[in-house]
Amino acid sequence: MLWIPGPTEVRPELLAECARPMIGHRSQDCIDLIERLDPGLRFAFGLKEDSDALVAAHTCSATGLMEAALRGVGPKVLAVVGGAFAKRWREIAVSLGKQVVVLDVEWGRVVAADDLRRALAEHGPFDAVTLVSNETSTGARTPLDRVAEVLVEFPGVHLLVDLVSYLAGAPIDFDTNRIDFGLAGVQKALALPPGLSVCCASARYMESARSQHNRGFYLDPVSFIEGHVKRATPSTPALSLYYALARQLEDITAGTTLPERDRGATGAAAWEARYAKHQRMQSATVAWGKTHGLELLSPPEEASPTVSCMRAGGLDVGEFVARLKRKGHEIGNGYGPLKGKTFRIGHMGDHTEVCLESLLRAMSEVLLELS
Repeated sequence: MLWIPGPTEVRPELLAECARPMIGHRSQDCIDLIERLDPGLRFAFGLKEDSDALVAAHTCSATGLMEAALRGVGPKVLAVVGGAFAKRWREIAVSLGKQVVVLDVEWGRVVAADDLRRALAEHGPFDAVTLVSNETSTGARTPLDRVAEVLVEFPGVHLLVDLVSYLAGAPIDFDTNRIDFGLAGVQKALALPPGLSVCCASARYMESARSQHNRGFYLDPVSFIEGHVKRATPSTPALSLYYALARQLEDITAGTTLPERDRGATGAAAWEARYAKHQRMQSATVAWGKTHGLELLSPPEEASPTVSCMRAGGLDVGEFVARLKRKGHEIGNGYGPLKGKTFRIGHMGDHTEVCLESLLRAMSEVLLELS
């Protein structure tokens, strides 16, 4: 079973959706298919009922939407960098010719409100801040409400947020947390095959994007977001993945994927129950680590509910991962400079607590073998 921090395990029902016959991408069938996405995406991004933010899907990786997000804002960007994917976003901004100021954060930690406030005040004015909410490389989660409190003091700054391993794993509250552009791939907590990304854009972000020149073509946020709204995508979408995404969003909203204890919850309550399941799985993983003298890279209050990045201590991570795979479970080594120093478990998506218990037992067995 696949427990790496994405792609994650995909339910057979969703794989079957990918095998549906093709339809014309300018047909009524395709319009109907796109229509199915919006209600679930609005739940996933935690939009208020009266929100004027727009949701959309695009056939590219989440990295593509990192670039797209930046094409819709002005030239000066503050990049909060505390992990590999935040670093990637900074590199994308540089490649686009943005004026980038970097706010470095220790890997495994999240940006402090005072540090963010100081950077915005001393090096601004800025057009946008890039932030990874749930850094998959470190397992650190940035509390979005703290960021929102700071940005209230800087009303001209757009907040661009990578929600890649966060969307469908924890509550986002897009409007409340003053996000202007949120993006995610579907292969993490949405538990789908990779190749599709989703986003949500505020009305003021769209206004800014329309005023920018040289937005490119395929990654022009105005083009693909307005194309989604009009149910006329500017290019042929990955129809197979659209079917799978529509089914998954509907199943989550109907409570179909919930454990027996939560069956009967629907709508927003079903999404909240899904988030609670992820939190319980994180707690179980942390408790397992404590019994073996292992701890998270991040402090408990900054730890991700979907990705546990654990310090390896003296453990041979490569051998640990290899032996565990022979037992039928695959977890991830550390990422980048953390390789060999940490290991990562993606307890998200449609993984169950029963299956997690099996993984943790297998991990204990491997630790015993290596002792």
